[in-house]
Amino acid sequence: QVQLVESGGGLVQAGGSLRLSCEASGLTFSNYAMGWFRQAPGKEREFVAAITRGVGSGYYADSVKGRFTISRDNAKKTVYLSMNSLKPEDTAVYYCAARYLIVRTTDLEYNYWGQGTQVTVSS
Repeated sequence: QVQLVESGGGLVQAGGSLRLSCEASGLTFSNYAMGWFRQAPGKEREFVAAITRGVGSGYYADSVKGRFTISRDNAKKTVYLSMNSLKPEDTAVYYCAARYLIVRTTDLEYNYWGQGTQVTVSS
């Protein structure tokens, strides 16, 4: 079965950096666009970043543009989210997701989800 396993979350001070990883199994990774979403307490899940399956073009929410970078390693079946200049408002559970073929920025269009990893940014 398909599994997406996130790691790399934690507690960091404002202005700090973290790199999240999401390792996939049970699917042909190179056939899937990958996305990162997040959900803060009391808020709806929101799009953070996505990457195409081919050349790996990235798409970003305005709130993270210039601070976050999404990348992928198809040989390792892993997608990464490098987060710099973190702010307290970045605090959330971060989820990776896989969508067959075409990248999208809407969570409902993704086929598979990981269990999430907590990111907490202290002020």
